[in-house]
Amino acid sequence: MKIGRIYLDNCVTSKTAPEVLKEMQRYFEEKYWFPGTFISTGESANEQISHSQQIVAESMGAKASEIHFTSGGTLANNIAIKGLANAYKKQGNHIIVSVVDYPDLLTNAAYLEKNGFEVTYLSADNEGFISLTELQSAIRKETILFMTTAVNHTVGTIQPLQEIKKVLESADHKIYFHLDAGQGYGKIPLNVNELGVDTMSISAHKIHGPQGIGALYLRTGTKLTQLIHGVKRVDNLQTGGLSIALIAGFAKAVEITFSDFEKNTAYLRELSNYLLEKMEQEIPYIELNGPRGEKRAPHNINVSIDFIEGEAITMMLDQKEITVATGSACASEGLKANYVLMAMGKTHLQSHGSMKFTVSRYNTKAEIDETVQALKEITTELRSRSPLYQALLKEK
Repeated sequence: MKIGRIYLDNCVTSKTAPEVLKEMQRYFEEKYWFPGTFISTGESANEQISHSQQIVAESMGAKASEIHFTSGGTLANNIAIKGLANAYKKQGNHIIVSVVDYPDLLTNAAYLEKNGFEVTYLSADNEGFISLTELQSAIRKETILFMTTAVNHTVGTIQPLQEIKKVLESADHKIYFHLDAGQGYGKIPLNVNELGVDTMSISAHKIHGPQGIGALYLRTGTKLTQLIHGVKRVDNLQTGGLSIALIAGFAKAVEITFSDFEKNTAYLRELSNYLLEKMEQEIPYIELNGPRGEKRAPHNINVSIDFIEGEAITMMLDQKEITVATGSACASEGLKANYVLMAMGKTHLQSHGSMKFTVSRYNTKAEIDETVQALKEITTELRSRSPLYQALLKEK
C-alpha cells in the first residue's frame, strides 16, 4: 500500500508541527500587534516576545536577554560574523574557518577577505572533522574570530566543540567564537556556557517551527557592530518588523523539541541507523560518508552509491513521491561536485553519486522500508545503463 509523499530532506526544512500552527493562528487572527508601551496591545506583544525569549534561552543555558530573534539563521549568521569582525577589528584582522563549513560562514569569510581581513581555512579529515592541531597552529596574535558549524550540513559530522573551546581558551588573548547551530540545535545538546560560544545562530524551521524566523544568541558583554539600521520594532539587532506569530510558533516548536529531548533524538538515531542498515543490506557498492555512530548527528545519513549519478536518483525518487537530497542542498546547484565531500577526499564520482537522507520525528520505519525498496529498484535500473558497472560485472 502506497504511503503517500515521503519527505526525507529535513535538513533543508521540516514539517510545521500542528501544535505550532495552532499557536500561531491566534497571533495571525487576534493578537497581531507589534510591541509597544502604555497600551495593552503593545504590552501584550512585549510579554509574548519575553516569554518566547525565555523558552529559547532555557533550551541552551542562556539568559532571555541574550536571545535576539531574526528572520532566519542566515541573517543571524551575518549579524554575528560581520558584527564581531567589525567590532573587534582594532584588536586584529585574522579570522579562522574551515573548508567544510556551511556556505553562510564561507561567503561571509570571503566578503571579509575582500574588505581587509585575513582568513585561514582549516582542512578536514576523511570524516569531515577539522584538525585541532591545525587550529592551534593557525592562531596568532591578530586572531579575533573563530567560526564553525556545529553539525556539518552535508554529512552530519559533529565537530569536537568542547575540544575547540579548550584550544581557543589556551590562546594568550580573547578569540571570539561563533557557532552556526542550524543543523545541531534540537539534535545534539548545545549549552552556550559549556561550549564557551560568544554568538550562536539557530533556525525554527529545522525543528518543525515556521519558516522565516530564527534567533541569534549573543553573550552578555560581547559587542557587535550594527549591520541593519532602522526603527526598532522587535529587536535592536534586526530592526524593522518581525512577525510575533512566527516568534510564538518558534517558541512552541522549541517547547516540543526539548520537552523530552533524549527520547526525541533517540528516535531520530534509531530511524537513521535503520535506514543505513537497510541500504547496506539491499544495495551493493554503497559507502557511508562521514562518521558512523555517535559522532554523527542523529538525523543525517549521507551515502555515495557507486556507478550512478545522485541527481538521477533524486529525480526518479521524486517521481515515486519520495523527497531526498543529492550532495548538499545548499551547494549542489549547477550539478557541481559537493565541496564538503571533495574536501574529505572523495572523488568526483563519489561526490556526484552522493545521496543525503535526513529524518524527522514524523518519519516512520514503514517509510524507510518503502524508500529503500524504491532506491534498490532505481539503482538496479540505472546501473544496467552504466558502462562502468557492466564492466565490473564482466570482470567477475
